[in-house]
Amino acid sequence: MGKIAFVFPGQGAQAVGMGRDIFETEEAAARIFKSADAALGYSLSSIIFEGPEAELKLTYNTQPALLTTSIAYLEVFKAKGLQPDFVAGHSLGEYSALVAAGVLSFEDAVRTVRARGEFMEEAVPSGQGAMAAVLGAERDALLQLCQTITNEIDVVELANLNCPGQIVVSGSVAGVQALVERGKEIGAKRVIPLEVSGPFHSSLMKPASERLSAVLTAVSMQNASVPVVANVTALPVTEPSEIRALLVDQVHSSVLWEDSVIWLIEQGVDTFVEIGSGTVLAGLIKKIDRSVKVIGINSKNAIEQLQ
Repeated sequence: MGKIAFVFPGQGAQAVGMGRDIFETEEAAARIFKSADAALGYSLSSIIFEGPEAELKLTYNTQPALLTTSIAYLEVFKAKGLQPDFVAGHSLGEYSALVAAGVLSFEDAVRTVRARGEFMEEAVPSGQGAMAAVLGAERDALLQLCQTITNEIDVVELANLNCPGQIVVSGSVAGVQALVERGKEIGAKRVIPLEVSGPFHSSLMKPASERLSAVLTAVSMQNASVPVVANVTALPVTEPSEIRALLVDQVHSSVLWEDSVIWLIEQGVDTFVEIGSGTVLAGLIKKIDRSVKVIGINSKNAIEQLQ
């Protein structure tokens, strides 16, 4: 029997109305949404269910909204009795993974990611940072081009190493613009500017990391019940002091998603369960290794269909 990993999506997976089906029919899920509203002191759930989309897309709403939706689905899915051998999450999704592994209470996690969203939003003045998706480039060649542009023009760095041929870069507007123009030099098929509010997972986010560090220091953490594969290292962590340090670094470091999935497969994981809104991670995992099984827990229907 192969091993199972639970994985949790990050920013970009949000959609108005996500989770409403289980909120309306499952007491365990409704409790999570109500708990988020109480912990934050405003009705996050009404933004999730009714929008408007512009409100949900604000980073400080998106982050707690995705966490809440993932944990609501997790609570309902738990009744199936399936236990993970490992957990992981993409960027913000790492906090959902930490709740799943018992490291953070849901209430502490939702307050922390709300603050994380605010800090990331405020770290770089609006219009000064940018991100772009680079398709079809080799990682090492892209890294070298980023370093060249950073030295010659302005900051551009590898942000999300998602799957073979899909890497997101992040940095200053000038740095990212130069990469958009020069991507063809290293064989990139396309470089697509992303609609984001800041240069996430770049060194420009260090002010946000410092502010998050103070918040995380005050949050209670337990040892993980199952190993959590960290974005920053693509290696497992279970111990609170190490988890804290990596969460601080994660804000300004590359998300090593492809490496994380490869490491999990090397440990014998052959089934990935994506828990939360959308199917972003399922798509990435299949591009990394077509042979593994990916199950999506993103609707009441999906849970009911599982044997």
